[in-house]
Amino acid sequence: MGQLTDIEIKKWIKSEEWFELRSDGDGLYLRYREGYSSPVWIFRYRFSGKQRLMVLAPYKSLPLAKARKEAVLLSAQVKMGYDVAGEKQSRKADALAAIEAERQRVTVLSVIDDYFEQMIKPRRKDHHALRQRIDKDIVASLGTMEVGEVQPTHIDAMLRKVMKRNAPAIANDILRWSRRIFDFAVKRHLCLHNPARVFDVTDAGGREQGRDRALNKAEIIVLFKAMRTTDSFGRQNYLTVKLLLLLAVRKNELLAALWEEFNLESCVWHLPSERTKTKASITIPLSEPAMACLRELNVLACSSDYVLPARKSQKRHLPHIGDSTMNMALQAVELNMPEIEHFTVHDLRRTARTHLAGLGVPPHIAEKCLNHKLKGIEGRYDRYDYFEERKAALNKWADLVEQLEEGGAEVIPLHERRRQAMNSLDGSVS
Repeated sequence: MGQLTDIEIKKWIKSEEWFELRSDGDGLYLRYREGYSSPVWIFRYRFSGKQRLMVLAPYKSLPLAKARKEAVLLSAQVKMGYDVAGEKQSRKADALAAIEAERQRVTVLSVIDDYFEQMIKPRRKDHHALRQRIDKDIVASLGTMEVGEVQPTHIDAMLRKVMKRNAPAIANDILRWSRRIFDFAVKRHLCLHNPARVFDVTDAGGREQGRDRALNKAEIIVLFKAMRTTDSFGRQNYLTVKLLLLLAVRKNELLAALWEEFNLESCVWHLPSERTKTKASITIPLSEPAMACLRELNVLACSSDYVLPARKSQKRHLPHIGDSTMNMALQAVELNMPEIEHFTVHDLRRTARTHLAGLGVPPHIAEKCLNHKLKGIEGRYDRYDYFEERKAALNKWADLVEQLEEGGAEVIPLHERRRQAMNSLDGSVS
C-alpha cells in the first residue's frame, strides 16, 4: 500500500503547499514546486550503481492509481536490466531528429511552389490555369515524395495514369513540365538526376498530329441550335463559344481575360504579350456582335475582375473558369448533334480561320486575326499590325456568324443596316 492519498494530494494543490519530493513507495515520488499548475510524478531507481530519475507525467493527467501501476511496470523493467530513463531520452531524441528531418525534407510540392514563384509567376499572368493542371497530375502523384526519391518508375506511373483518361496531349504537357521542374531542382542541388529526362513524347501521348477539323456553315447552324436546346449548357457557355468563334482567339486567352484589358467604349481588346502563345501583344477590334456578348457577360460576371469568373465549385483552384470547363460543356452539346463529326474547342479557332479565307480575306490578314507570326522575310520585316484590315475582316466574319446563329437566314450586315437607316432618315426629312 502506498503512502500518499488522493485526498491529501488535492489538499496540497488547493493550499499550494510546495515541496520537492514526497514518496509513495516503490520508487514513486510526487514533486510540487512553486509555479507548477499540477504536481508531477517522478520515478527514482538505481542503475549500474548510479541514482537515476525519470519524470512521468502531471498528477492531473496521471491519477494516483495509474501512477502506481506505471511505477510497478518500470521497476520490473529495471530489474530486467533496462535503463528506462535513458531509453526514454533516446526515444525523445529520435523523435526530435525525425521531426527535424521532416522539416528539412524537400518534397516535390515544395519544389513546384518555388518553381512557380521564381520562374512562372513573374512571366505569366495565366499561371493559375497551368498550376491547376500541374496540381491535378504531378502534385497528386508525386507531391508528398522527397524530390531526390523520385525515380523514372514514378514518372512512368504518373504518365500511364494520365493516359488512362485518354488524354494524350495532356500527358505530353505533363511530361514537358515534369522535365522543367526537375531540371530546376537539379540546378539548385536539390537532387542529382532528373527522373523525367529518360522519357520523350513516345512514352507519353505520342507524337501529336495536327488537327484539320473545321466546322462548315451547316455544322455551325446545328451547333448554335444544340447550344440553345441543351439545358445544362447555360448562357455563359453559349456566349463564350460565340466569342471564341467571333474573335478567333485561343481558348485560354479568353478564359483568363480580365475586364481591365478591354476598352468597351473604343470597342477593342488589348491582349498583353504575357498571355499569348506567341508572346506578342495584340489589339483586337471588337465587332458589334462581340460587343453584345461582352455586355451580357459583364452583367453575368457580377463585378468580378474576370470576364469569365470561376463558378462556386472552382474558386479554390482558379479565379476564372478552368481549362476543362468548356470541353466538358461541349461534350453535353455534342449529344444533341449526333450527326456532326466530333470537334474540340480549339477547332473553333480553325473554323474561324477557314471561313475568313472563304470570305475572301487575304491570307496575311487572316493570319494576323489569329495573332500568328508571319513567316520568313515577311514576318521579320513587316511590323504593321493591320488593325483596320483585321477590323473589316472580323466584321465580315461576325455578319456570317450572326446569319448562321439565326439558322442560316439572311442577316443584313451591320454597315448595311446603318446605311439603310440613314437613307430612311433622309427620306423622312425630305
